[in-house]
Amino acid sequence: MNESNTLSLESEAGFKALFQYATVGILVVSSGGRIELSNPAVEKLFGYEKAELTGQLIELLVPEAFRHSHVHHREGYFKKPKARPMGYGLNLFARKKDGTQFPVEISLGHYQLDNESLAVAFVTDITERQRFNDELEAKVKERTLELTQSLEREKELNDMKSRFVAMASHEFRTPLSAILSSLTLAESYTKAEQEDKRKRHIGRIRASVKNLTVILDEFLSLDKVEQGKVEIERETFDLYDFAEDLVEEVNGMLKHGQHIRFSYNGARDITQDKKILRNIMLNLLSNGVKYSGEHQTVYLDINADNDQQKVMIRVRDEGIGIPQEDQKNLFNKFYRAKNATNIQGTGLGLTIVKQYVELLNGDISFISEPNQGTTFIIEFSLNYPGHENDLIDRGQ
Repeated sequence: MNESNTLSLESEAGFKALFQYATVGILVVSSGGRIELSNPAVEKLFGYEKAELTGQLIELLVPEAFRHSHVHHREGYFKKPKARPMGYGLNLFARKKDGTQFPVEISLGHYQLDNESLAVAFVTDITERQRFNDELEAKVKERTLELTQSLEREKELNDMKSRFVAMASHEFRTPLSAILSSLTLAESYTKAEQEDKRKRHIGRIRASVKNLTVILDEFLSLDKVEQGKVEIERETFDLYDFAEDLVEEVNGMLKHGQHIRFSYNGARDITQDKKILRNIMLNLLSNGVKYSGEHQTVYLDINADNDQQKVMIRVRDEGIGIPQEDQKNLFNKFYRAKNATNIQGTGLGLTIVKQYVELLNGDISFISEPNQGTTFIIEFSLNYPGHENDLIDRGQ
């Protein structure tokens, strides 16, 4: 045996070993589309025995929906054969014997044997790669969303900070100026006959300090709610007596000629958080007084329906009302309606009220017409199930 024959046999043995033990599927296909050879990797990949593949059209391994078009592409390849990836830029799928479809990557080659054109297809199952890519893409989308939300949150915080500075500079300046001027004037009233004037200015100082306290309380309340650290303490109490006490308290805030008309219907004992309900009703009643003029009425109507186990509280005023274009933003932080900018307020009260109502698992709504007044409606359970204390933590 000469050296040329030895090299030929070695090359043939090397090709057979490569074909037999390759981890990638290899198919040899005739110009007529028939499978001439398949290696064990292909048989394992598609679930066929070698005898089941040999002589079959290659379209046997193509999903039915693509078989017709594949014949056209196959014929086109044999007219201009060259080594290239199949279906560049497309998502390719193959079909197993049991009908299962799976994603593949295919590279094509060609050669001549006894004047016959043959194509070689190298088939790789990319299911795991596709799964990894999908998971990676999902993670990228998730992180992109988180980043976008973080940027939006940062922008929102910056906007809130700007609104806070503008609001605080206005709301704090008024009572602080009143305190300073009243102190200066009170110091100048040294005579006994000027005692009434001193008392009047001391009263102004007290009122201004109270305003500052209200502003600070609103900031602290909102922060506590948003941090999810409000402790719900439910107790059974007489709602009628509770509301009467609140009306008496708000009577001290009334302008000249104003009064509160209170009506009550239904059950008296309820089980809810007394402190949170007080903050809700006090805020709405004081708003009714603040945004109403002299000689106008604020209405408080409560219906405690024992049959439906529901409490409905309506607070109605005859004041300036809320412009239609401002109503959608009414519960937003620091938002003031355009007709209320000259009236003292932080723009936080209704934000806090809404979140407090939600802590009671209740609902709040309103109807309003400019210059005709506003009605706020709150609904919540008459007797909340369970009397134990709950820690509401929205951050969890």
